[in-house]
Amino acid sequence: MIDVYSKALDYSIIINRMLGKIEGVSSGPTVVFFGGIHGNETSGVFALTDVLKGINPAYVKGTIYGISGNLKALKKHQRYIKEDLNRLWSKAHIQAIKSKTDLNADEEELLELLDILNTILETNQPPFYFIDLHTTSSKTRPFITINDALINRKFSKQFPVPIVLGIEEYLNGPLLSYINQLGYVSLGFESGQHDDLNAITNSIAFVYLTLVYSGVLNEEAVIHFSRYHELLKQQANNTFDVFEVVHVHSIQKNETFKMLNGFESFEPIKKGTHLAISDADQITSPCKGNIFMPLYQKRGAEGFFIIKPIKPFFLKLSRVLRRIKTDRFLAVLPGISWINKNEGVLQVNLTVAKFFAKAFFHLLGYRNKQITSTHLRLNNRERVAKTNIYKKQPWY
Repeated sequence: MIDVYSKALDYSIIINRMLGKIEGVSSGPTVVFFGGIHGNETSGVFALTDVLKGINPAYVKGTIYGISGNLKALKKHQRYIKEDLNRLWSKAHIQAIKSKTDLNADEEELLELLDILNTILETNQPPFYFIDLHTTSSKTRPFITINDALINRKFSKQFPVPIVLGIEEYLNGPLLSYINQLGYVSLGFESGQHDDLNAITNSIAFVYLTLVYSGVLNEEAVIHFSRYHELLKQQANNTFDVFEVVHVHSIQKNETFKMLNGFESFEPIKKGTHLAISDADQITSPCKGNIFMPLYQKRGAEGFFIIKPIKPFFLKLSRVLRRIKTDRFLAVLPGISWINKNEGVLQVNLTVAKFFAKAFFHLLGYRNKQITSTHLRLNNRERVAKTNIYKKQPWY
């Protein structure tokens, strides 16, 4: 058990790893919430504690879990102890951690969470929903981040907040990418600035909406459902667009990075806008777009992102192309081959890749990472998505 302090509420609560588990009186989905994967982001922990103690199991269909993330970091109210827990969730990294005899604090946290995750999947009924609650160091309207699978898009579109695709292309090892590779609906909710009271109330609203949209609770069982929906709509400034990450400034080892004051997520910026200082040099925006998650804290590997809205036509086109499995023809092209067809992993020669716009691969559901000096690895979320277990859900 540990004490977790909220600056927004100015009081502490005592928590365990399991914030709560509610088993309904009838069968239904399994919804799993994570809060505090980053130890300085306590809003999700306080929101989940509030919601779980107020739910009557008699109204629940299925099972609800609330899980606290990095307990050691939460106790110290810092992002992580030695390594960012939300950057350790790649299969290769997990195998390396399992083979070690001397683990750091964050690696120990990962193995405990991994054991809980596996147990939930083994002992509960589908469909599964995984929600990771976060906050940001800058001011922001609430928003959803997802790996670009159609099941994630469909479920997320029920919420009155903007959606950001493609962040997994720029991050290594986030928890939700690991879960998405298992094929389940998984999304992140960024509720506001770290120690803002709105971040807690937005998370509470989002948790209740998730329970209704997943079918675990009927709308009538949530007294303030309409109020929660309207709250998020207003906090999001009536923004329902789907955005895509187009640029990230990755902070290098030993780089001295300082974001200029005053930027808020989703704020429009022009090409050439002075954004930050890196080792006494100016960093300017390489393109027109919207600033996203500018870094105003000491710890973090990404200084800022730039996003752009996706036109509805291209969202519809991508749905059609994925449903007819257009990507099966990619491997017949020169320089493109399968690494793992079942998991939707392609390898592309960089001399060939330059002839294909990144947007082309995105339409088909592929996100890329450079794995060698000569090749890219492309991962497709559609081929691993367990779409069939969600097809009978009302939102699908």
